[in-house]
Amino acid sequence: MSTSPGADGTAEGAGDGAGVRAGPPAAAPPVRRAGRPRDPEVDRKVLEAALEVYADLGWAGFNFEAVARRAGVGRPALYRRWLSARALLVDAIERSGTRIDVPDTGSVRDQLVVLARQLLVEYLGARGIAGLRLLVDARTHPEVFAELYARRNEERVRAARAIVRRGVARGELAPGTSPTLILDAVCGAMLNHALATPDRLRKVVIAGGERYAAELVDLVLEGRPGD
Repeated sequence: MSTSPGADGTAEGAGDGAGVRAGPPAAAPPVRRAGRPRDPEVDRKVLEAALEVYADLGWAGFNFEAVARRAGVGRPALYRRWLSARALLVDAIERSGTRIDVPDTGSVRDQLVVLARQLLVEYLGARGIAGLRLLVDARTHPEVFAELYARRNEERVRAARAIVRRGVARGELAPGTSPTLILDAVCGAMLNHALATPDRLRKVVIAGGERYAAELVDLVLEGRPGD
């Protein structure tokens, strides 16, 4: 026996054949109102705090509670924005401006000075310490950080090598000049300079960073510091 609705809206084959009146139409589901929009200031504070906590405590001490306390916000604000502590940390690192940003000025020396200055400022701040932490954690926790570190490092190395290769192409550097040796000398020296700087002298070193970077690059390229 069929119970399919007929063309007139009644059910066929219902008992003695009498039609069954259709009920009232179903009410439309309530419209869900959009929640309160995210506060970009909270996002900024949390991301900065995440980088600082990671720089200070490493992955072992990194959690939502520590970041919320440093940022001065409640933990629910973090749970609403990130699915896990790792997701928060990855977001903080990727949005921390750690890409090498050196415009092509047509001078390999000037570009290397800009690069050296950028690295010094980075190494003396939370971003630099976080980067060193990431290097270590990519080896001790490869399942968590190896991909992130490889992606971040590859971008930075490619950008830095391009500076030297452009200098060779323009004839500023001798053919066959090794980008690795040039960059190891410049970047390694800046990292060492930052690590050897006590906290009380950080502002002084940053203020004099332009001159130090210029002298270092001249020493690497010419064998003597500039005037």
